[in-house]
Amino acid sequence: MAESGTGTATGTGHTGPDERALEEVVRFTSDLIRIDTTNRGDGDCRERPAAEYVAGLLADAGIEPVLLEREPGRSNVVARIPGTDPAAPALLVHGHLDVVPADPADWTVHPFSGEVRDGTVWGRGAVDMKNMDAMVLATVRSWARSGARPRRDVVLAFTADEEDRASAGARFLAEEHPGLFEGCTEGIGESGAYTFHADGGLRLYPVAAAERGTCWIELTARGTAGHGSKINNDNAVVALAAAVTRIGAHEWPVRLSPAVRAALREISALYGIDADPDARGFDVDQLLAKLGTAAKLVAATVRNSANPTMLNAGYKVNVIPGAATGRVDGRVVPGGDDDFRATMDRLTGPSVDWEFVQHGPGTQAPVDAPLFARMRAAVERFDPEGHVVPFCMSGGTDAYQFARLGIAGYGFSPLRLPVGFDYQALFHGVDERVPVDALHFGVRVLDHFLLDTV
Repeated sequence: MAESGTGTATGTGHTGPDERALEEVVRFTSDLIRIDTTNRGDGDCRERPAAEYVAGLLADAGIEPVLLEREPGRSNVVARIPGTDPAAPALLVHGHLDVVPADPADWTVHPFSGEVRDGTVWGRGAVDMKNMDAMVLATVRSWARSGARPRRDVVLAFTADEEDRASAGARFLAEEHPGLFEGCTEGIGESGAYTFHADGGLRLYPVAAAERGTCWIELTARGTAGHGSKINNDNAVVALAAAVTRIGAHEWPVRLSPAVRAALREISALYGIDADPDARGFDVDQLLAKLGTAAKLVAATVRNSANPTMLNAGYKVNVIPGAATGRVDGRVVPGGDDDFRATMDRLTGPSVDWEFVQHGPGTQAPVDAPLFARMRAAVERFDPEGHVVPFCMSGGTDAYQFARLGIAGYGFSPLRLPVGFDYQALFHGVDERVPVDALHFGVRVLDHFLLDTV
């Protein structure tokens, strides 16, 4: 067992992660990818082998892990690294262990091979988000070897079930084991601080300070069953189709959250554009048209959205069914829940009922917090020509579950990526992969940030 050490505090005399950490982050990413933790939904997943792997690496570094399960095989790992200042608030660092399905027939390499090819680690989870899990593990193990310690307690959480409903993962931890997160006021997790190559050669690093909430709903239309050859003015399929058409065609009003307002100001300033989202008559769509490719970071988060995704009705072509159902993937900006509910009531009309199948409001963390400034400084220390900007994620993460404990969550999984590397397209996509150099960058940034954070 490696010695955990008690010597170096908050970066004093610390020269960064050792060479072993840079080797380990690649190996850990590959090893975690090889452990198939596919989450097919409705409980069809088994994260325990990955959780045991993570727990073993922590224990080997003198960090005591706790494994917790709501359901057999659906394991979570939580550990606390004591800081040098017991009075300081703790910081949560979380990442999930499950991944979405992948069909090997569609991939250049097998999605669960973890193959390292041409300086890149391939496989499902390489960006979502076994890479971050590996970066965290490599970082804290490096501390154990050097004796470095953070000022704040750092609570590590490696969770199950993020790719479905979090009922076996972060939600379970927040509801049934909140004491493990005692003192945590802020947290970092997935999908932020990656290189976004914008027009004009700008390298942006969007750090998520907000997330849109999830409003997955089921529509149910009921009518009169009958023979397909007869006139039927109470056809459930027709009622459902009409409601789905109205939802799909609806133009949602602009609703700018504080994180989006900050993103618009900062990105515009980098292009020499004076933008004031608070000004009377401000036209966000007009501004987005001027921002070129950088608009992709903001466009999906200036409004609520609702996309019909599933339809189900009938069992025979000549039988009019008595009921028809559909599902809609709704996403709401922070503070947009009431508008979403009222709009669904109006668009579905009197012939179609709707209910949530999954619901979590959007989250918002302060952009002007000292922690955000430290994230900015850590990234720009290792890429001085990069520009950290706040943004709102279009989807949601486990940060929502931990927000219920009063933990302000940020998306901060640092990666420096080459031009042409479409990071966003690889989330849940084919040929998911991450450059080795990006993993090394992430370890250096996390090491500096976590030891030097306020």
